[in-house]
Amino acid sequence: MGLLTFRKRAEPASVKGGIEGFLAGYSIEVMPRTAAKVEDFRALLPEGTRVYIAHIDGTPIDDMVGTARRLAADGFEVMPHFPARIIRDKAMLADWIARYQGEADVRGGLILAGGVAEPRGDFHSSMQLLETGLFDGAGFDRLHVAGHPEGNRDIDPEGEAQVMQAARWKQDFAERTDAAMALVTQFAFEAAPVVDWTRRLHAAGVGLPVHVGIAGPARLQTLIKYAVACGVGPSLRVLQKRAMDVTKLVMPYEPTGLVAELAALKAADPAFPVAQVHLFPLGGITQSAEWAAAHGGASALPAARAV
Repeated sequence: MGLLTFRKRAEPASVKGGIEGFLAGYSIEVMPRTAAKVEDFRALLPEGTRVYIAHIDGTPIDDMVGTARRLAADGFEVMPHFPARIIRDKAMLADWIARYQGEADVRGGLILAGGVAEPRGDFHSSMQLLETGLFDGAGFDRLHVAGHPEGNRDIDPEGEAQVMQAARWKQDFAERTDAAMALVTQFAFEAAPVVDWTRRLHAAGVGLPVHVGIAGPARLQTLIKYAVACGVGPSLRVLQKRAMDVTKLVMPYEPTGLVAELAALKAADPAFPVAQVHLFPLGGITQSAEWAAAHGGASALPAARAV
């Protein structure tokens, strides 16, 4: 279920029609260095698209703020990452928030632990950043946090007990803050891990909207590299199985089948907590934006991003 889809000359109208509404209001992730290669985002993305800016360890805050300023000026909703483990202290966090707001009118962020093994300062988790009260104090109206359908080896190397405990804490925090909250997941290549994870969240009393991470069009070798680096489990096994077929190894991957399956689940059960798609442009921003536009993403409207 939800196996990889490789590019074909044409897709049935039923597939395209089935995912148009599901893709409306999709978000996308960029980095300062990848964003710098895009001449005009307005030619690629629907007006008002929510654009996350990934803060990779070593990226200067000046580059992050500059990218945020450019995207905001072009009319996009900017959501920079705030990785706890690379933020030295509360003063640094306050400075980042002030700069994003003062220079790019940023009102939201993705709050996460970050990909480094050892904290560089006082923080090691997204919960500690939220507990500072700085985001609420600055009037942030959207606070998203990370979700891990296939686990998080940095927190729970052999399970998800601590991840689920953190999810319940975030649910409680969502009830205390005025900001809209959602879980933004790591990319997946199968529907089953996402569906099973949402069921476990429900059983744990977590009802936050889920923005499911989807890898955009890319070469299979590129996807395997990112999957290994990010610790994607079941999905990595699917990729490796597909890589054994030499004919498919050289063909570009597209997420159409997976998105169609998730869209069908949402259509059959409106209570299915996956609220929208978040694109990881692993094969390039242009390729992901063009794929989304070809499948209905260009019809995105600000009202579609209400959760």
